[in-house]
Amino acid sequence: MRNRNKKTKITIFFSIIIVVVLASFIAFSNTFERIAPNISLDNNQEDTIYWNARDKINLKVEDNLGLKNLKVEFSKDNEETKNILINKTLNGKEFNVELDLPKPKFNEKLDKYTIYIKANDKSLWNWFGGNVSEKIINVIVDNKKPQVSVIANSYNITQGGAASVVFYAQDDNLTDLYIEVNNRIFKVVPFMKDDYYIALIAWDLRDGDEFEARIVAKDKANNIIKERIPYYYSNKKYKVSHIEVGDAFIDGKIRDLYEANSDNSLSDRALIFDFVNAKLRQENEKLIHKVTQVVSNELVTDFKLNAFLPLKNGMKVADFGDHRYYKYNGNQISESYHMGLDLASTKMAPIVLGNDGKIVFAQDNGIYGLNLIIDHGLGLYTLYGHCTKKNVEIGDIVNAKSTIANTGTSGLALGDHLHFGVLVQGVEVRPEEWMDTKWLNDNIFGIIKKAKEVINKK
Repeated sequence: MRNRNKKTKITIFFSIIIVVVLASFIAFSNTFERIAPNISLDNNQEDTIYWNARDKINLKVEDNLGLKNLKVEFSKDNEETKNILINKTLNGKEFNVELDLPKPKFNEKLDKYTIYIKANDKSLWNWFGGNVSEKIINVIVDNKKPQVSVIANSYNITQGGAASVVFYAQDDNLTDLYIEVNNRIFKVVPFMKDDYYIALIAWDLRDGDEFEARIVAKDKANNIIKERIPYYYSNKKYKVSHIEVGDAFIDGKIRDLYEANSDNSLSDRALIFDFVNAKLRQENEKLIHKVTQVVSNELVTDFKLNAFLPLKNGMKVADFGDHRYYKYNGNQISESYHMGLDLASTKMAPIVLGNDGKIVFAQDNGIYGLNLIIDHGLGLYTLYGHCTKKNVEIGDIVNAKSTIANTGTSGLALGDHLHFGVLVQGVEVRPEEWMDTKWLNDNIFGIIKKAKEVINKK
């Protein structure tokens, strides 16, 4: 009797061990993993997608252990009848396929498809049946392109200059709306009423002689329209300068800027000059472009400016757009574009703000020295370089006629002057345009006035 009890206890003990081992194997073995396959259409997990009846719909199914089979069915509108698109055994951890839904027939009114997807993996979980993922996707049929029409725009644009446009754009499922200029993207801002927009655009003088501007609108179904803005465009010849630099110049400001901004210790004067004129300039301008690409999406009802005249009795001492080639000992060593207008009057002359704005940059910036940048709205910024003294800080709201700083010789300035720049969404444009009341009326304010008259009649 004792032996029988002993055997029973041993049997129970080993049974428990076996159960524990099996349970541990099931719990921790990949063979019995419990993660169901992941299903996505067009790289998203949404239960509703939009289809233009032209593009293929991309289905992706993946599983960390391995896929076993996949079944895809569809029905039209609210019909109960299901049609099979895919029913197949799979191998591997990932499966990609383009679903070929039947296109609506001519004059067929079809609002949506419903897609039913079921995928099994190779896990032995769920009584060896594997993990199952099921997904029902509503496919909204939308083959109408967004509506876009230009309301008013500047008559022409000059290479290196700016222009404006007001337009209408409507689509119930609009996702992207912008203006493309020579492969550069410009943001648009809501204007006056729903579905109306305004933008300032720019033609970077370094983009060459060709110009094209198009409004691009895209909806959730990937319907796209590109509407040309009918600007006449004018090419412009900018100054080209060939400048010989000497040892004294390089050993002065150039070397100071090099030592303050480089971790290297070059001795070659030509390389030192090119570092400051090319590499450091590029870094400084990259920071400027980043700051000035920000555009508020708040509704605009009007946009008014005074002509910018930052320096009283200021005399022009250097041109915007000057393409400068530098030589040292007869050899070309560097080149750059001068992307502002240099103005000079008296030493430490007050810089007076022409228009209200917000200070978005106020610090040392390499070749620009003490550098201020002001946001005037609608993607328009003004820049003030080589200052010696500032009266403002980042975040300050400043009013027209405020003295924001004084001219000086900071950065790469040999004499006391102001480097005055104007940027539209990160692109330097001709300051002369924004200093000209007639140009402002013809190209900005007159366009807004005309657009308002058209919109108010609708």
